[in-house]
Amino acid sequence: MKSAFTTGLDQYPRDLTVHTSHSDKSEPFSLSALSSSSTPLSFYSILVSLSKPTMSIRFASPQGCFFATAARFSSPSHSPAKLGLASCSIVVRSNVRARRSSVLCFSLKSREMAEMVEDKESAGVVVASSSASERSAMELGHSRTFLDVRGQEDLLSGIKQEAESGNLPSNVAQGMEELYHNYRNAIFQSGIPNADEIVLSNMAVFLDRVLKDVEDPFVFSPHHMAVREPFDYYMFGQNYIRPLVDFRSSYVGNISIFYEMDEKLQQGHNIVLISNHQTEADPAIIALLLEASLPHIAENMTYVAGDRVLTDPLCKPFSMGRNLVCVYSKNHLYDVPELAEMKKRANTRSLKEMALLLRGGSQIIWIAPSGGRDRPDPITKEWYPAPFDASSVDNMRRLVEHAGIPGHIYPLAILCHDIMPPPPQVEKEIGERRVVSYRGAGLSVAPEICFHEIDTACGVPEESKMQYSQALYNSIVEQYNVLKCAIHGKKGLEASLSGISLSQPWN
Repeated sequence: MKSAFTTGLDQYPRDLTVHTSHSDKSEPFSLSALSSSSTPLSFYSILVSLSKPTMSIRFASPQGCFFATAARFSSPSHSPAKLGLASCSIVVRSNVRARRSSVLCFSLKSREMAEMVEDKESAGVVVASSSASERSAMELGHSRTFLDVRGQEDLLSGIKQEAESGNLPSNVAQGMEELYHNYRNAIFQSGIPNADEIVLSNMAVFLDRVLKDVEDPFVFSPHHMAVREPFDYYMFGQNYIRPLVDFRSSYVGNISIFYEMDEKLQQGHNIVLISNHQTEADPAIIALLLEASLPHIAENMTYVAGDRVLTDPLCKPFSMGRNLVCVYSKNHLYDVPELAEMKKRANTRSLKEMALLLRGGSQIIWIAPSGGRDRPDPITKEWYPAPFDASSVDNMRRLVEHAGIPGHIYPLAILCHDIMPPPPQVEKEIGERRVVSYRGAGLSVAPEICFHEIDTACGVPEESKMQYSQALYNSIVEQYNVLKCAIHGKKGLEASLSGISLSQPWN
C-alpha cells in the first residue's frame, strides 16, 4: 500500500526518461524499467518543474543525507501540460544509494530528515517526503496525523481525531472534511488516471499544512515573499489546483503580449496587470496557464491580496506560496468599525512597500481594482467582471509613474469561476464554504493602455482618471467575453477576434 505522498508510476508516459546528473556521471533510467524493477526500494521525492519541454526535478533520499541534482524529463510524445495532469510525487526503484553530490548535500539523522530542500540554482524542488520519519527538524512537535494516511478512512479519522483532541476548531475540521469530499468528486469527474491517489496525496499535504498553521499560525508581513523552503508552498498550490484545470478547454489570449512583458521585465521595467478577480485560486490558475511558456512570470508575479486570504485557515497555505502585497479590501474595511483606522494605517504601510518594490524594477504586479471577486448577476445568473474603483486604478498608476523606472499597465482578464466559485454574496465571517470543480479556465491580456494619451484628449484631470479606469475595464470585459465564448460557448480557438488571439501554449 502506498502512502499519501506517493503516486503510481503508471500515470506517467511509458517513454518518459529521467536523466540525473550526479557529481561523477550522468545516468538515464526509464520509469517503465523502474516500476518493474525487483531491486529494493529507495524512496525519492520528485517534483516536476513544468516550464519548457525540458523540465527540472530534484531528489531527496532518506538514507542519511539529502542530495539534489540537476535533472530533466524528456518525452517525445507528451507535452508538459499532459505531464502536468499527474501528481508530482512518485516512488522510484533504484540501485542508486545515498551519496554526496556537488549540487547540495548535508547529513541528518533519519528521524530528523528535512522534508524538502530547495536549491535556488535549480528549477526543481522537493515537495514531499515518503514517510513521517522524514519530517523536517524545523517542525519537531508538529502533529504527524496526515503524513502517512493510506486511504480515505485514515484521512477522515485523522480530522476527527485532531478535532476531538482540541487541536482543530470544529469549524475548521468541518471545512476540511467538506473540502475533501468536494475535491475528491471534482478530481474523479475529470477522468484523470489514478485519481484516488492524486486526491489522497494532495489532500493529505493540504490538511497537514492547515494543521501546521493552526498549531503555529503564520503571520504575513505587508510585503510577503513566497515561502519556498523548507516546504515549497508555491509548488504545493500548483500541484493542488492543477488537477482541477481542464487544459483541453483552457485558453490564453495574446500570448505574444505576455512575451513582450517578459522582455520588458528582463530590461528592468515594471509591469502592472489591472485585472478582474474570480476565485481564491486565481494566482495558481494564472501560473498554471503560463508556466509552460513563461515560467519566470508564473513564479515571480506579485499579487495584491486582501486580508481574508491571509487569515482563513483553509486559504493561508496557498497564500504562503505567493508573493503578496497585503491590504485590507474596501469591501471589508468597516466589517468591524473599531478596526477601520488600524486597517487604513496598515494599507498605508502596504502602499509604501509597493513603492519600494517598484523602485527596484523588474516587478510584475497583479491587482484587482474591484476590491473583491466577481459575482453572478442575482437575476440573470450571468458572470461579469465587477466594476473597478477608479481611485484604486489611479493610485496604482501614480505608484508606477513615481517609481523612476519605466512602467507599463496592461488590462488582464481571467475566467475561472467554475473551478472555485465564491459565495453568492460578500460574507463578513471568515470560513466560507469551498466548492470546487474540474473546468476549463482562460487568461487574456491586451496591449498596454497609456494614461497620458487619455489625459491629453480629455483635459480634465478627474475625468481623465475615470476614463482611464473605464478604458481598462472595457478591455477586460471584451477579453472576458472572448474567453467565455471559447470555454462556455465551446467555440475554442475559433472564438478569437482580430485583437484577441487565443492559443494553448502548453500544446
